[in-house]
Amino acid sequence: MSVSLTQLRRCSIAVDLGAARTRVYLKGSGVVVDEPSVAAVDIRSGALIAVGALAEKMTGRTPDHIRVVRPVQSGIVVDVSMAQRMLRQLLGSQLRRARLRRPLPMLRAAVCAPHACEPLAQRAITETLYGIGARRVEMVDSLIAAAVGCGLPVEQPEATMIMLCGASTTQIAVLCLGSIVAAETVAVGGEAIDYAVVQHFRNEHELMLPSQSVRPLHLMLSSPDPQLRSTDVQGRDVASGIARTVRVDTDGVREAIRIPMAAIVDGVGAVLRHCPPDLVADLTDRGIMLAGGSALMPGLETMLRQGTRMPVSIAERPDICAVRGLGAMMEGLVLPMHIDPLAA
Repeated sequence: MSVSLTQLRRCSIAVDLGAARTRVYLKGSGVVVDEPSVAAVDIRSGALIAVGALAEKMTGRTPDHIRVVRPVQSGIVVDVSMAQRMLRQLLGSQLRRARLRRPLPMLRAAVCAPHACEPLAQRAITETLYGIGARRVEMVDSLIAAAVGCGLPVEQPEATMIMLCGASTTQIAVLCLGSIVAAETVAVGGEAIDYAVVQHFRNEHELMLPSQSVRPLHLMLSSPDPQLRSTDVQGRDVASGIARTVRVDTDGVREAIRIPMAAIVDGVGAVLRHCPPDLVADLTDRGIMLAGGSALMPGLETMLRQGTRMPVSIAERPDICAVRGLGAMMEGLVLPMHIDPLAA
């Protein structure tokens, strides 16, 4: 399947259904939805209680009859019906908040899809868009969309390298002339890093961390302040179940998350080994561009520089690069080219 920019310019809405967040770009209005891909459902009646940020706050705090679900995992829709309800609710609430009273022109929609996803996964994504009113869906590889959103010259006869760091996976690719030359998907993302942190505290301090404590700890680890060598962390004691506070050394936490991140560095090497030498030579100066919601993982940029000996850059607003790239294609802000969105 291939798609041209002429087809994308006919679209009026672009959707990035991520495992962590759902983002929607409306032609002429920009990004109108940027919410967690979470929904809270009453399992007794089937009623949708909350979506987005409010539903995410309910994680781990709901009674038995309320379930918090994530209909998108690893960029793939695993529950089409719930994804449709979530997306419809997010669109309605955000458009009302933005006071966009006009009806959505939903005849054509563009959507990001993970690289080389299976036909069944492609169908689930298109069915989700059909369920909210789309009559035609143009599917674009998320790696190409993110590269365009980062401002990389993907249409030029020179190599560019993009790393899209998601919640469940990290996609790495070398692009040239609007197509993917070599790509690799590593099953390590922000969730794997969170799990490594949780396991570190369980093994070293016998402490169970609440889910809301992991992200602030990442931000603290990312701080350039050299004085932040230790911090207090609250959690539940594994043996007694009583709330407990421990003071931890941040260097130990950094070492724990280096193990899963090493797989990402190996993925970069695998992509480069499948590239022609001329393209690899281009990357010596251009380096790697990091995008995606997990691009700011503490220590990732340093590990990549040390492991590849290439420059590493982080995109401006890396979390919305993919949907912003789709929006640029819809608005006609990209030079004419023919792209192969789901090349294996």
